[in-house]
Amino acid sequence: MKPVTLKQIAEQLGISVTTVSKALKDYPDVSKKTKKLVKQLAETLNYKPNSFAVTLRTKESKTIGLIIPEVVHHFFSNVIKGIIAQAEKKGYLVIILQSNESYDLEKQQIELLLSKRVDGVLISLANATGDYKHLNDLIAQEVPLVMFDKIAKIVNCSKVIINDRKAAYTATKHLIDIGCKRIAHFRGPLLPQNSIDRFLGYKQALIDHNITYDPSLVYICDCSIKSFEEGKQSANQLLKDHSDVDGIFINTDLVAIGAMTEFQRHGIKIPEDIAIVGFSNWFMSSVISPTLSTIDQPGYQMGKEAFKLLYKEMKNKKQNLPIEYKTVELETGLIERESTKKN
Repeated sequence: MKPVTLKQIAEQLGISVTTVSKALKDYPDVSKKTKKLVKQLAETLNYKPNSFAVTLRTKESKTIGLIIPEVVHHFFSNVIKGIIAQAEKKGYLVIILQSNESYDLEKQQIELLLSKRVDGVLISLANATGDYKHLNDLIAQEVPLVMFDKIAKIVNCSKVIINDRKAAYTATKHLIDIGCKRIAHFRGPLLPQNSIDRFLGYKQALIDHNITYDPSLVYICDCSIKSFEEGKQSANQLLKDHSDVDGIFINTDLVAIGAMTEFQRHGIKIPEDIAIVGFSNWFMSSVISPTLSTIDQPGYQMGKEAFKLLYKEMKNKKQNLPIEYKTVELETGLIERESTKKN
């Protein structure tokens, strides 16, 4: 069946299309009786507004795009919840897309969202993204853009971040404070800014506490959907390369849990032989044995703040007001658990 139109409702009631439109929108210059008749008939005929026509008329689609590296991920699932909670309050629909850490797919998804005439875009960059033309093109088309978590410093837009360098410093210092002398780092890929900053925080903590930085103690993990296996592989390689390591700061909890599993398989005791600190406070970190010390990363709050920034920019655009880019930095904290509690 073809969608019911305003014209069909108007013809059945013997009134103008304009009157029908006004009645459905509760305009005060339409009588209560006419409004009631129009709304009853619209419901009977299952009338639905033409969303494309509404978009053209109001110049807003009431939809936003969200691009994240992974949907099935504890941190990003919390971010999604935070975004949707705020978006629903403002009547926005969220189109969620997963880049799978692919730059090419991320570019295609930006183009798709533009074709859908979304009012704004939220994005956490893919690990493989090193060229930002697609994002700058989006900004050039005056589509509000807010980055969160994995961001590009050189792209001029609003951002929601944590201080990854400070958090990594805190994690590494904790290992030093409990007596670790030979501390390794399982880092993320070379490209993402948060991976870079966590590595720099780790390195600075060593330097500040007179521990010689040894690049051979740094192992690169893609931190993708295979993170658990990468943790196991890196732990295995570490045991072959450096039997004297007594502490590890690991870029994400899932990599850390994979590493812990492999160490335990080899009879390595945690934390007696090797103390471990992860990152993000994934829910599994509190239920594994031993429980994992980690940096708490506020995913839900990050999602809320990202949408708030985007909403303000979309509102200013609609009102032809200037848009001021803002960076919101959220606090993190160290959660001490059994993986670093040495006797």
